Amino acid sequence: MKKRTPRFSTLIGAALLILGAGSALAAGLPAAARTEIDGLLNRLQNSGCEFKRNGSWYGATEARAHLQKKLDYLVGKDAVHSAEQFIELGASSSSMSGQPYEVRCTGAAPVPSRDWLGRELKALRAGAAR
Repeated sequence: MKKRTPRFSTLIGAALLILGAGSALAAGLPAAARTEIDGLLNRLQNSGCEFKRNGSWYGATEARAHLQKKLDYLVGKDAVHSAEQFIELGASSSSMSGQPYEVRCTGAAPVPSRDWLGRELKALRAGAAR
């Protein structure tokens, strides 16, 4: 029997990786959910509000980048199929510390990000219904 070369094993491994990535992308996030989540992240980024995670306040641009990474992770795990699931699983609390996220806008008291994003989602949907 002929011994397999490392090159052959590398090719097999790469092929399996590509096939696995393809199936993860195939499951993916429904287009309507992607549109709503992108809308939420845009609203957050453009809000001028601050975002609290793990005891520190961050600007809206940093908040969007952080939540985008969490979204990408959850989509890769096929764990999110709606904007509500994203808010609940990725945008409400730290997966590391368990501490809830907060949003603080100029002149207003901080609110849980779950509440802020939920209101923004309702507003997005109301605008889309017009």
